[in-house]
Amino acid sequence: MPETSLRERAVRCLARRDHSRAELARKLASHGTPDEIEDVLNRMSELGLLSDRRFAEAWVRGKAARFGTSRLRHDLARRGVAPETVDDVIDAECGDDDFDRARAVWRAKFRSTPADVREWARQARFLQSRGFAGDVIRKLLKETPDESA
Repeated sequence: MPETSLRERAVRCLARRDHSRAELARKLASHGTPDEIEDVLNRMSELGLLSDRRFAEAWVRGKAARFGTSRLRHDLARRGVAPETVDDVIDAECGDDDFDRARAVWRAKFRSTPADVREWARQARFLQSRGFAGDVIRKLLKETPDESA
């Protein structure tokens, strides 16, 4: 059985979902030399098949309803997307609605305000693990149920 070419592997990966340049390079690393991989990545970019910006936009659209801005930034940085691209995409896709997203995530999980300090801490930890900022969490957990209506 003939070995699958590096270009074919790249196209197969990109056919499943968008990848960042760094992700695709990691997936191809064991199948070619760094120069060969760089050539394939450049060719995929020229053809419009590989775009960090498009990957970041799709990632943020898919995850923004469940995660806060800091988590989105962290996940994209971990996948090798440039910080400038991350900032542009998050500003364009999320805007300033971190509080509204945090409220939606909180409602889906808890539905009632914390009754005591222990419950408040549990809810705050949950929201923090989802990447919401401390000031957003404090504001959300201090509001009364009537204010959100």
